[in-house]
Amino acid sequence: MEKIDHNKGEEILEKFDAESRFRQFDRGIWKWVISILAIGLALYHLIAAYSPFLDAMRNRALHTAVITALVFLLYPAYRKASRKKVPWYDVVFALLALSTAAYIFIDYEGIINRMFIFSPSNADLIFSAILILLVLEGGRRITGWALTILCVLFLVYAYFGSSFPGIFKHSGKPLDELLSYLYLTTEGIFGTAIAVSASYIILFILFGSFLNASGMGKFFNDISLGLAGHTSGGPAKVAVLSSGFLGSINGSALANVVTTGAFTIPMMKRVGYRPDFAGAVEAAASVGGQVIPPVMGAVAFIMAETLGMPYSQIALAAIMPAILYYLGVILIVHFRAKRRGFTGLPKEELPSVKNILKNQGHLLIPIIVLIYLLFSGKTPIFSALVAIVLSVVVSQINKTTRMGIKDILEAMENGVRSALGVAMSCAMVGIIVGVTTLTGLGGKLTQSILILGQGSLFLTLFFTMVACIVMGMGLPSIPTYIITSSMAAPALLQMGVPAFVSHMFVFYFGILANITPPVALAAFAAAGIADGNPNKTGLQALRLAAAGFIVPYVFAYSPELILMSDNILDIVWVSITSILGVISLSAALEGYFKTNLSWLLRILAGTAAITLIIPETFTDIIGLSLLLVIVISQFMKPSANSTKNTVSQ
Repeated sequence: MEKIDHNKGEEILEKFDAESRFRQFDRGIWKWVISILAIGLALYHLIAAYSPFLDAMRNRALHTAVITALVFLLYPAYRKASRKKVPWYDVVFALLALSTAAYIFIDYEGIINRMFIFSPSNADLIFSAILILLVLEGGRRITGWALTILCVLFLVYAYFGSSFPGIFKHSGKPLDELLSYLYLTTEGIFGTAIAVSASYIILFILFGSFLNASGMGKFFNDISLGLAGHTSGGPAKVAVLSSGFLGSINGSALANVVTTGAFTIPMMKRVGYRPDFAGAVEAAASVGGQVIPPVMGAVAFIMAETLGMPYSQIALAAIMPAILYYLGVILIVHFRAKRRGFTGLPKEELPSVKNILKNQGHLLIPIIVLIYLLFSGKTPIFSALVAIVLSVVVSQINKTTRMGIKDILEAMENGVRSALGVAMSCAMVGIIVGVTTLTGLGGKLTQSILILGQGSLFLTLFFTMVACIVMGMGLPSIPTYIITSSMAAPALLQMGVPAFVSHMFVFYFGILANITPPVALAAFAAAGIADGNPNKTGLQALRLAAAGFIVPYVFAYSPELILMSDNILDIVWVSITSILGVISLSAALEGYFKTNLSWLLRILAGTAAITLIIPETFTDIIGLSLLLVIVISQFMKPSANSTKNTVSQ
């Protein structure tokens, strides 16, 4: 199979993803220090998952301190800095990071007593300032400037609130109150975001690392190739399947684009897809992985924690929207292949599904057990721990997947290193959420969206969508969800939209920011691999993900799509009409169904899509009638793959 040059993939990832620009040590003291810290943190979380022995405050402080220390040891202060040595100031920063947890451990009772009467000591304020500054700088190094600047703006707003105009004006918070609130309570840096990072997220990232160590990434690629590689435009379908599988577990659209795109994009170009379209397919599929149950990039667990809902209910409810998203992507891919006469790859070049399942099928056991445990009511923490242990056990079945002690330790270290970006993002989000709570900013943003919406649910949904896309630009999925659910979702709640529906709505549009120009990072990375135009790739990805922009509106008006109804017939009907609507939309966008569509039929298909998606009986009848007209007209024409068309790629 073709694959892009490894160095090119790394170069592209580093260009768009600050998390990939880390120091590399093959030997020496720093290799051991980093390994000991990372493996030690992994062991702590695995033991704590089985039997917690620290309270919430100290657990979160330890997690944050070790993560921050590792960031300063691994990530240089600027792009051109040496990646072979650790400068003295980064050693100092790492030690200061560890000291912020040590201080809480040493004087825990004193801190609790002082915060009870809100009388922080000078030492409290000094360590508060140290941690806040370290989180900002560490976050800048590993996540980039976007979230860091946002945090700084929020801190400025908290302190200089009296200088802001209109409804955003407040009295301004004294420095001692601001510092102590963000460090010495569980409402700031050690809030819900870092709590989830220190419990669910770290364990599921470790699980993904153990799966990768056993060869699961190769398994997903091979099984996707075996299933779809030989079909029309097969490599593009392989990209959709493999990126969806991996994206659900690893939680990073950018990393997913580079990992799977290195294989799939050259294959797509080989069968005839143009670079812009090939990159767009990979970007849209990788971003969509974040909405696929059961893991949903770990956001499902945060949502369950935030809303107090059973995880199983969230995972089940997310199934149909995810199906609609991927149905839209794969149909456009399929229609384009048929319209342009693209073939698949020769079967003799493809792996055998039977042989893959025979040799590597046992790797699915931990995932199957994980899903079973989650849906049987076990906690995500317990389920993840069992799945991690099981991934090591089942890897022993075949010598090609077998993990030894060295592999296990490397999986633990790699898992923690993979969690650094998410954990630092969660710490930074703690600053944003803390300021929002302390100043009442969340309510003011809600009021602003409601004013713009003018009492219209559709306008409120639209402006909430815009706010989520703006807030999600350049950010990982987990902090995006936490920010948008804190600031944008309340506006929908005020309009009577159920809490779960509101959170799903903002989650979808925060995720889609990764392929929404002008800051479509996933699409830009894919364009780099495909040697395509970044903006054209972004626009193509937007087109491929069109269903993803419509589906949230569907479940906002018809919660039956996400199983919020006791009437099974309503759920089935909304699901069927939504599927037909996505089929019509894909046909309209690509100009093909069974044969090429004329402009008139494309307009009819687009109209059918809109009317089928609108949850009304009258519009459903119109949509079904229009779709029937299109189907009849298509089957009256002879089927032929036309390479001539008036629609540009």
